[in-house]
Amino acid sequence: MDRVIVFDTTLRDGEQAPGFSMNTMEKLEMARQLARLQVDVIEAGFPISSDEDFEATRAVARQVGTLDNAPSICGLSRVGLADIDRCWEAVKYARKPRIHAFVATSDIHLKYKLRKSRAEVLRASVDAVRHARAYCEDVEFSPEDASRSDFDYMCDVLSATIEAGARTINIPDTVGYAIPREWGERIARIREKVQGLDRVVLSVHCHNDLGQAVANSLTAIMQGARQVECTINGIGERAGNASLEEIVMALRTRKDFFGIDTRVRTEEIFKASRLLSHITGVHVQPNKAVVGENAFAHEAGIHQDGVLREKLTYEIMRPEDIGRPSNKLVLGKHSGRAALASRLKELGFSLAGSDLDRAFKAFKDLADRKKEVYDEDLMAIVTDEATQSEALYELDYLHVISGTGVVPSATVRLKKEGQTFQDSGVGDGPVDAVLAAIDAITGLKGRLQDYSLRSATSGKDAIGEVAMKIDFDGTVVSGKGASTDVIEASARAYLSALNRIARSSSQRMKEVGP
Repeated sequence: MDRVIVFDTTLRDGEQAPGFSMNTMEKLEMARQLARLQVDVIEAGFPISSDEDFEATRAVARQVGTLDNAPSICGLSRVGLADIDRCWEAVKYARKPRIHAFVATSDIHLKYKLRKSRAEVLRASVDAVRHARAYCEDVEFSPEDASRSDFDYMCDVLSATIEAGARTINIPDTVGYAIPREWGERIARIREKVQGLDRVVLSVHCHNDLGQAVANSLTAIMQGARQVECTINGIGERAGNASLEEIVMALRTRKDFFGIDTRVRTEEIFKASRLLSHITGVHVQPNKAVVGENAFAHEAGIHQDGVLREKLTYEIMRPEDIGRPSNKLVLGKHSGRAALASRLKELGFSLAGSDLDRAFKAFKDLADRKKEVYDEDLMAIVTDEATQSEALYELDYLHVISGTGVVPSATVRLKKEGQTFQDSGVGDGPVDAVLAAIDAITGLKGRLQDYSLRSATSGKDAIGEVAMKIDFDGTVVSGKGASTDVIEASARAYLSALNRIARSSSQRMKEVGP
């Protein structure tokens, strides 16, 4: 192969991380952008883990996996045969379905987690791959915790699964334990030791617990790996996964060194990064490589002077290479629905019908309040409206009294299933008062664990985006909201989290029955 296969697991491993959970609609929006980014494989979920994850994976397979030039749609599965059956039911609608089976092979996992012998795990691995191959040709196998597995035993498992029909063999550094030199040597030894490896694609999946995920992935490529598993913004379990944008741009920028590239459309990278931030409410740190706010910023005088004379003095990449735009006016209060729909589609949102109606109304309301409406504003309001559209409780009215020497108080009116409910509350500040009023209406008491506020754009009339983490009786839920009024944005973020709990409770009631 003369290129690296990019396997994106943002919707599976990335989404498993606390604070990054996505519903089906959000996964679909992100999957569409990943398709525009031209990743080769989208790991859409872990179908056996929950009904919601099954439905989301199936929706991605049906709606994104059937597009022209669609990426492969992959589902994760343990080696149990029932797991594989469930995985196939979710991904089978895609033009190019993939089943990704995994099982731990390190002695520490065998002893304390699986409580099985090496022979049992080897046999289960072979049976799983054969079972998956009965459904589709594209089967991937991963020995979990490969960096801490006994080398000879792991190689025996890999050889056996290749013989059983695996087309891709993935080597995961599940706990981010490996160091680049050591990891590179391990990959090289695997290529020498494993029988049949020349017939399959060798892949790596690196975690960032020691900050080595990207370095380990690039080292593996140098040793012959031709698939990398990664995520947008490097999100994922614990310290995250290898960052897609860093790997792709390293290969592109240093093609003179690596001599290999990907098929990723790098102009879509920045859009994918920002879309993920808007969907999850978690923003990348300013100094994040490639996509951070400061990635192309220069403050030191000597740097500024150099860049003004020649950008290459301090910039090894161009902002336009990753599709990074400058803030610009895109729409105004006289713009119509068609113009809005077209621009939103360019930003990664394909809206129609009632969804477009809600977005258009929110846009018009915003355009009346702001002189200039930017792409970031549009992304904020659309993401916020999408969150509110699925709500059990909707914000209908908000009035806050606050000031020096005044006890902050708030009156809130909410809509639920066509009915309105109103109550008041007091607190240490206006946000606390609003949350107290919402609690009084809903009867659900949440404890604020984390609160962040950022401006979507510059200027005193910028949209404020609020992200919260709320503890509801031991269950921590994230929520997000946006408005030019930060108190209203806070109310919307709290309602977003509260609605997730309310929907979950309602679903459990339906499952259990009266």
